[in-house]
Amino acid sequence: MAISRNGCEGCTEITCTSTKDVLSKDLAKTVITAYDRVKARGMSACLFGSTGTCCRNCNMGPCQIIDGVDEMIGICGATADTVAARNFARTIASGSAAHTDHAREMVKGFIETAKGHGPHEIKDENKLMELAEIFGVDTEGKDKNEIALEIGELALADFGKQDDTPVTMLKRAPKKRQELWKRLGVEPRGIDREVVEMMHRTHMGVDQEYHNIMLQGARCALGDGWGSSMLSTDLTDIMFGTPVPRRAIVDLGVLKHDQVNVTVHGHEPLLAEALCLAAQDEEILALAKKVGAKGINLAGVCCTGNEILMRRGIPVAAGFVQQEMALATGAIEAMVVDVQCVMQSVAEVAKSFHTDIITTNYRAKMPDAVHIQFEEETPLESAKEILKKAIANYKKRGDFFIPEETKFDVVVGFSHETINYMLGGRFRGSYRPLNDNIINGRIRGVAAIVGCDNYKMPDNHHEIIARELIKNDVLVLATGCAATGLGRVGLLRPEAVQYAGPGLAEVCETVGMPPVLHCGSCVDNSRLLIAATAMVKEGGLGDDISDLPLAGTAPLWMSEKAVAIGQYFVSSGAYVVFQNLPMTGSKKFSKFMMEEMEDIYGGRWDIEEDPVKLAQKMIAHIDKKRAELGIDKKRERVLFDMEMRRDLGGGGLHDVGCAGPAK
Repeated sequence: MAISRNGCEGCTEITCTSTKDVLSKDLAKTVITAYDRVKARGMSACLFGSTGTCCRNCNMGPCQIIDGVDEMIGICGATADTVAARNFARTIASGSAAHTDHAREMVKGFIETAKGHGPHEIKDENKLMELAEIFGVDTEGKDKNEIALEIGELALADFGKQDDTPVTMLKRAPKKRQELWKRLGVEPRGIDREVVEMMHRTHMGVDQEYHNIMLQGARCALGDGWGSSMLSTDLTDIMFGTPVPRRAIVDLGVLKHDQVNVTVHGHEPLLAEALCLAAQDEEILALAKKVGAKGINLAGVCCTGNEILMRRGIPVAAGFVQQEMALATGAIEAMVVDVQCVMQSVAEVAKSFHTDIITTNYRAKMPDAVHIQFEEETPLESAKEILKKAIANYKKRGDFFIPEETKFDVVVGFSHETINYMLGGRFRGSYRPLNDNIINGRIRGVAAIVGCDNYKMPDNHHEIIARELIKNDVLVLATGCAATGLGRVGLLRPEAVQYAGPGLAEVCETVGMPPVLHCGSCVDNSRLLIAATAMVKEGGLGDDISDLPLAGTAPLWMSEKAVAIGQYFVSSGAYVVFQNLPMTGSKKFSKFMMEEMEDIYGGRWDIEEDPVKLAQKMIAHIDKKRAELGIDKKRERVLFDMEMRRDLGGGGLHDVGCAGPAK
């Protein structure tokens, strides 16, 4: 699977041209990367761990469980069903905790901004007012900062609520879905509370019935998706501006030979936004010129990169699996990191070059890195200190290689609001055109490709899945490292419509959008929940998310956050398919997750290793939903005269071409 340290000849697993270019140079041959470590292991993954049946939750084990073998249950008597459910639920809890801790920092930063502290401001007042209505904040006679402060304090209270009322943002879901959650008893209460209860239930000797364990698993995940992640996305939009479509670049080639290259890696936009402001400061620019550089070149890595890409058009140099490759160019003065998805190996790789790894969060330090704490109370000052450290490294730069032939431009910035505006315009913003074109068959359905990339599998699986979907007229929404990976192969630009089926191509060309829409970072999957809810509210496609012709996947998932995301989509009524999941060691539990869960939530999990078959499973689910809605039949194309148009009423026809439904 991995390349050798002597180059990448014969490598079939790495398809990214710029990555192969960097690794083929003498400069990088002494650098040990994750590809080398995978190869050096010389062993496959533990079968018990990868199928979910290794239990380490007490000190009588670890116990390796074999389903159906009496002698191979846990010392405490725990069966494969119980162990697999506990392990899966703990993965949900950990992923939810990561999103929740991230979101809490965003809420605190929002409160500081509302108080007038720091360089940020309330930018999206329309979204502020929408959130005020959701939280029940009276806006009469108040300025935007007063309103924001009240919202921020109520949002912060949602994390630690101790009563049994559901978290505030849950009311944004379709009414039928809210009623289902209430009936099942899975409405998330305090956001933090659900993580704590999940960890308690999966402690030795507590919850030992897999159906019951997964009820709390659903509640914990919903607290993430409809609670913390949704809060983080909305408050970030209000502070820094809701993304709008813009062109940018995604590739290692965005590094500059004559500027101080600083990559921002992690997940917290407060740091990245402060660095963006500091990089334009006259004092910082003067220091850069003093050492011979033309300026500061910021580039993103992982989901922080997606945040500033969406809002500022700042290029993304690398996704998760490329973080070591970016350093191996020898062209980066500093990689600034905060939390989540930062590999400890980056500090070791940096030793071969002049680069500093700068940690900025007290939660996340590593050996051989420089720590400069990012102070939220004085963000600009912290950012300047970080950039000064990077500038000091510029003159130390030795040999370097920046790939220049493979840069792809992308169009990003597709928030829920953007899609609404693009389809309906400023005065008639609406999902009606999307719904109409799904009903008439031009668009077969909607698919989400989200999550990480992963050294275990070839890096072209996202591309294979996306191409299979769009050629079958399925509109793709992408987030996280999956989105930037699709950008590196040219699928995030309008020109990619050439790969789409005729119906999807017609709609995309009319609207002027790509067939694959970049919707943000991994925390921004909550945008997809809101988009799905908007489709339900628009009408014509059922009355719940589970009725919609949509499906989701995180095929190359690496982080526990991806499982939490998958579960909150399943619990919201979606079909979600991954390439592997740690549940197959238990027949009853895996059957429950992949079949019986659909009877409860209208959504379920599925597993498919082959990327083409995975995409085809998504299409089959979309077709199943189309049949259930009765929109799977070809209908005769009817041209409407003026009298027929008047009979349609106020809504009019938003169908492309204003001709009746057909394909």
